[in-house]
Amino acid sequence: MIIKCQNLTKRFKRATKEAGLLGTLKSFISPQHTLVEAVKDFSINIDKGEMVGLLGPNGAGKTTLMKMFTGIIAPSDGEVSVLGFEPFKRDIEFRRKISLVMGQKSQLWWDIPAMDSFLLLKAYYEIKEPVFRERLDELALLLDVTDLLTTHVRRLSLGERMKMEMIACLLHQPEVLFLDEPTIGLDVVAQMNIRNFLISYQKQYRTTIILTSHYMADVEALCDRVALILNGQGYFDGPIAKFESLLGRDKFVSIIFSQAPNKLDPIWEKLFPEWSEDSTRVELRISEDNFREIASEVLSKYPVLDFSTDKLPIERVMKSIISKPELVGRS
Repeated sequence: MIIKCQNLTKRFKRATKEAGLLGTLKSFISPQHTLVEAVKDFSINIDKGEMVGLLGPNGAGKTTLMKMFTGIIAPSDGEVSVLGFEPFKRDIEFRRKISLVMGQKSQLWWDIPAMDSFLLLKAYYEIKEPVFRERLDELALLLDVTDLLTTHVRRLSLGERMKMEMIACLLHQPEVLFLDEPTIGLDVVAQMNIRNFLISYQKQYRTTIILTSHYMADVEALCDRVALILNGQGYFDGPIAKFESLLGRDKFVSIIFSQAPNKLDPIWEKLFPEWSEDSTRVELRISEDNFREIASEVLSKYPVLDFSTDKLPIERVMKSIISKPELVGRS
């Protein structure tokens, strides 16, 4: 077992202050705080070679979990073990075996070439010269950035900088890789390149990867298993296929009409329609049992320009569960 986490809890004190000058003076004399539970009784076990996605809205506790897994912060209660180490003790050997990439923070020096940062990491992790060169050449080739290693980081595009971040975190060949929003802000092509690289790298080295992302395409492409966290608590842990089926065996249907249909027609009841502003486009959820009947009725009643179907996308499942957590209950 690579990661063992039992009833993990993290509480923070959050300063509060009344607005205005008087409130500021009061805060100096008598500071006020509220106690916030960012993570509460969260449990998970992760085996070697797994790629697990941590899902949840902003403020759910995902980044706090990642910081406890990597030892940046200590838990308030509960137990966590990563590779047999207690992360918050920050043993040197532990730090050699993990790596953390945070999409909104950089570990590269902004005003020097990425290569200089890599040389610093080589010294920090005590990587021997032949091994360092072999790994760097392999990673640079896989990410197609060989010609950019001597370019100042500030002159790289966001996608190129993220590729350099990937190289920096993998030079010491960690056993566990933590990725916190690794594709945030990237365009579609850059996101796809990062995903393809991670799939190839993980297949070759069997690295255990824990991922958080607001882009569900990242999770679908990379992870076989997902864990859902809402308000700091675990609500689901299992295969992504099971997560996608939590709302039943529904199909996601998109229909474009040549003219707006009657929105009061009983056919739309219980289909959770989402209409475009001009009502000429609708997106529906239709159960597999009723799909043929409803599709035939819509096509015979209204002038349809386009009719497409897909399984209920993970974004829809996430949206429904976030608004109604009782759909899954506590894990």
